[in-house]
Amino acid sequence: MATSLVVTVVGPDRPGLVSELSDRGRALGASWAESRMASLAGQFAGIVRFDVAAANADALAASLGGLESLGLRVVIARGVAAPAASDAGLVTLELVGLDRPGIVRDISRVLAEAGISIEELDTEIASGAMSGEAMFTANARLRLPAGLDVDTVRARLEALANELMVDISLDTTSK
Repeated sequence: MATSLVVTVVGPDRPGLVSELSDRGRALGASWAESRMASLAGQFAGIVRFDVAAANADALAASLGGLESLGLRVVIARGVAAPAASDAGLVTLELVGLDRPGIVRDISRVLAEAGISIEELDTEIASGAMSGEAMFTANARLRLPAGLDVDTVRARLEALANELMVDISLDTTSK
């Protein structure tokens, strides 16, 4: 049976960090199953799920923990490799509006109250093309619980969008 190691790595960004992670995984026969990585404020922030034979999980965890000697902070969580989830109940959310504190808090509260899981969330603040004002954008992949209608979710989010003065769209096509 395979074991999943979910590895979070944070530290000063520099070339070769992804290569170092992948080398350590490959050396112990692990499969790089999925990841999210970014350079934020000069810091590398990455999360990777390795699937590895249970017999090699401890050795891989120790090897990955050795990245701390390179000045990285490493956190490892174990799980059982799960079969791929279906796209049933997946929707994408896109949000654009003038930046202000609390947008993520307000949106995530509405989603949590409806029992919706945020599977992926990407956010960014960028200068508006015409106005030059700070624009907040968010793109999320959401998993709706069984029985929750996307139109109900859309109505709740549109009401909140009016309060926040942002544009929100939902799309049921999986990406």
